[in-house]
Amino acid sequence: MRGPEQNLRLTAFTGAVLLVLLAVEGFTLVSLRSMMSLHIFVGVLVVPVVLVKLGSTGYRFVRYYTGNPDYVEAGPPPLLLRLLGPIVVVSTLALLGTGIALIAAGPGARGVLLLHKASFVVWFGALGVHVLGHLERVQRAVRAEWTDPDERGPTGWRLLLVAGAVVAGAVAAVALLPDSAPWVHSFGFDR
Repeated sequence: MRGPEQNLRLTAFTGAVLLVLLAVEGFTLVSLRSMMSLHIFVGVLVVPVVLVKLGSTGYRFVRYYTGNPDYVEAGPPPLLLRLLGPIVVVSTLALLGTGIALIAAGPGARGVLLLHKASFVVWFGALGVHVLGHLERVQRAVRAEWTDPDERGPTGWRLLLVAGAVVAGAVAAVALLPDSAPWVHSFGFDR
């Protein structure tokens, strides 16, 4: 299997895992006051998974624009998605960065909270278009990952990499959970 196909499978598999985690994160917004701990836990958990996705898409980007023949032959994403890519990346980093900053700074960081909310609005719109634009391709790649194994097995190193990112995120989330206490208490859960 050629590099672009392996890269696509890693990117798609990581994206599928992120979609599930982000759906859970989105669910917490229904009642953020009662699910603040879960919101913070999942928000931290996704960071390493996002880094894997950024790494895989960044690798493809570099290989394509440095003229690697396999990646040039595979071609770039559609123009709209290429133009949207930097917005998705920057808004994702802003959303996660301000979220981590909020954990560290506590509920008094109103300016950071405003940036977190603003980055969410941009991120949500950009990610919605991004997901819809890649949905069919991701479905095919994830299906191929499970039904058309490569020389390393059905999922091999890709499964290990994504699972490792989820485990690393869970460990970090558990470690930072005590730091969420000021947020939980600021919403009156201690009463």
